[in-house]
Amino acid sequence: MDLFEYQGKQYFSRFGIAVSPGDIADTVDEAVAVAERVGYPVVIKAQVKVGGRGKAGGVKLANNVDEVRLHAGNILGLDIKGHVVRRVWVERSSDITKEYYASFTLDRPNKSHLGMLSAQGGVEIEVVAEENPDAISFLSIDPVRGLDLATARKWVDEAQLDEVAQEQAAELLVKLYECYTKGDCDLAEINPLILTPDNKVHALDAKVTLDENASFRHPEWEEFRATETEDPREKMAKEKGLNYIGLDGTVGIIANGAGLAMSTLDVVNQVGGTAANFLDIGGGANADVMASALEVINADPKVKAIFVNIFGGITRVDEVAKGVLEALKRVSISSPIVLRLDGTNAVEGRAILAPHVSDTLITEPTMLDAARRAVELANS
Repeated sequence: MDLFEYQGKQYFSRFGIAVSPGDIADTVDEAVAVAERVGYPVVIKAQVKVGGRGKAGGVKLANNVDEVRLHAGNILGLDIKGHVVRRVWVERSSDITKEYYASFTLDRPNKSHLGMLSAQGGVEIEVVAEENPDAISFLSIDPVRGLDLATARKWVDEAQLDEVAQEQAAELLVKLYECYTKGDCDLAEINPLILTPDNKVHALDAKVTLDENASFRHPEWEEFRATETEDPREKMAKEKGLNYIGLDGTVGIIANGAGLAMSTLDVVNQVGGTAANFLDIGGGANADVMASALEVINADPKVKAIFVNIFGGITRVDEVAKGVLEALKRVSISSPIVLRLDGTNAVEGRAILAPHVSDTLITEPTMLDAARRAVELANS
């Protein structure tokens, strides 16, 4: 579960991480009240779960009440990459001497936590990694041992943070790690972590992703869920027990297995198409599962063709074929379906489908052929 910036800052505060004084506002009058309380100048920030707010006009400096009214009025209701701004965060403006980057996330291959620290903050860490990879200091952390202050001190020195900032930064990193672990985060990121002219270090931004698997330990997370604007496609898929992620393309994807589903997205992109979703039905490609999958994809108005890509291992292709035909009796599909079926009992599965092949139910022998056909249909 991704948090809004203001929620991330509130979460940081629970663990003693210094942030700029501020508050949330739903209206222009509320924004003015917050600005009067924290003191001018203030920064008004759109609260959306997407990057590029500044370029879209969603972050503005206000020096007085008239500017707060102007900027808050312009930002509230603003559409930023399809996300409509409903709330703004109003905080006391900070003078900045230096900007740093700090984060903790999972390192699944090495079964450890990964810390990233850089003296180059304020830009996306991917940009730093591409343009100057040596500017990022990585720290692998044993979850059992954790992060102590001595290790944090050594880390900030290796990352070449300004000497005047190092002790405060080390102490803040220990708190950020505590937030990340005890707060059950998948990601805890500060970009930028700033040094002010009076040599104070604090978090100017907050990006926090919570681990949904730990929600049973955190009843207080319900307040975060109440503010979520869930993708209706993903909500429907969740209700049906499907592993689904909505995307913005025109080719609906159904595959059995996460690896195959991701490969299918890549192949669709390779042949000039765009995927509308990731959907992994796992090993349960029976009629009920197929009907649910087709229903979810069919509900997406952007979908112009559906690509069903099944490789039978434990899952038998003949059972998949029966499941597809039974599902089509239950769900009225508005887009053509292209199927690629291979693996266990593939010959039998294709034979079952053969009498039903038409302009709207098409079979192709290979994944590449099927992807090309699906993209061709979506584009036409």
